[in-house]
Amino acid sequence: MSIVDKKFDLIVVGGGLSGTAAAISAAREGLSVLLIDRNNCLGGAATECLVNPFMPYWTMDAQTNQKIYLSKGMFSEILDELKALDALGENEMKFSEEYLKLVLNRMVSKENIQVLFNTYLIDAEVEDGNVKSVTIVNKSGKQKYFAAYFVDATGDGDLSVMCGCGYRLGREEDNLCQPMTLCFRVAGVDTKKFLEERPEIQILYKEYRELGRIKNCREDVLTFLSVVDGVVHFNSTRIVKKNPVDGVDVTQAEMESREQAFELFDFLKQNFTSFKKAQMLMTASRIGVRESRMIEGEYVLTQEDLLNCVKFEDSIAVCNYEIDIHNPEGSGTSHYFFEPGEYYTIPYRCITPKSTNNLLTAGRCISSTHEAQASYRIMPTCTCIGQAAGFAAAIAKKSNTDVKNIDVEELKNKIIEYGGLV
Repeated sequence: MSIVDKKFDLIVVGGGLSGTAAAISAAREGLSVLLIDRNNCLGGAATECLVNPFMPYWTMDAQTNQKIYLSKGMFSEILDELKALDALGENEMKFSEEYLKLVLNRMVSKENIQVLFNTYLIDAEVEDGNVKSVTIVNKSGKQKYFAAYFVDATGDGDLSVMCGCGYRLGREEDNLCQPMTLCFRVAGVDTKKFLEERPEIQILYKEYRELGRIKNCREDVLTFLSVVDGVVHFNSTRIVKKNPVDGVDVTQAEMESREQAFELFDFLKQNFTSFKKAQMLMTASRIGVRESRMIEGEYVLTQEDLLNCVKFEDSIAVCNYEIDIHNPEGSGTSHYFFEPGEYYTIPYRCITPKSTNNLLTAGRCISSTHEAQASYRIMPTCTCIGQAAGFAAAIAKKSNTDVKNIDVEELKNKIIEYGGLV
């Protein structure tokens, strides 16, 4: 194993939107940053899992009925870059993931961030609550990298667990997680006819499920029109009762979900005019995970906090996306919608793991309950959490302190300075 001589100020593990935002924010504040990702591009769920579109990241003003954007700052910058390339669709929700890869590449390159693609985290070294190094493996073999601070943006909390942090998995009573979904795309669809046939598709799909001719336990067919003409995006496979952080379970989930994708495609092609000339275009390169580990932090965000629209003094991000729980056991999806103008905030203490001093979490693996995670897990909010983590690492470095002792007011002011909301 080779040991890299250079010590970074910050190492971010995970190059999804939260990790990329953390890396860029820290670099803008003068930190030397290494960003590590297992994929061959940045963007995480958006690019490797084809999670599209962005879920709503705004609330409506009850008086004027105008949008009030809640996910701003770095997320707004990303949207602006996509818009400039004509890669952002209607309502600023649909996007081209190929252009998103390019946008994120350019953003990290501009800040001189060192990036390692196709690289896997395999170990971490901790002394007295301080993370010293991470060991990774890629085409160059095993390497050890050192840093003063670390951000776990793996989604599954992999780095935090390697550092000995406690965590929750799924819902409290049985540790079952929300279903995994393999998104896929179908090309050559008569989209005008498809919109007309949509209600009939739902009716016949339910009939086929009742007859046992559809094995997928999802209750309906979830589709979105793509930014590409004639292409329909499917977020409709459903894998339940499998552990997203178990290698065997994830492999089985990938294989089973691909069968579901082709089962649904064949059903549509055989029964509906809009799909007669359609072709299976692609399945995502990796199955999408809604929920897995949630690292134990200094504070646990709960469903009650969300329902009460709590505004925390150490707020770092703002959200009002519905509490959207896909049944971990089978069919059905429950929703709790916030009233216009309502929102809650996410406290800084949710991204500081209890048992470490120089590690922050970002994205869907922050400290919360199953129910709370079902709301903040969306990509716009996770981007804002990542931005806060990057700024927090920069403040800690400047103050020569651990991440739990930074000046939170300074952090909030920094988020606002870069256009974010707290």
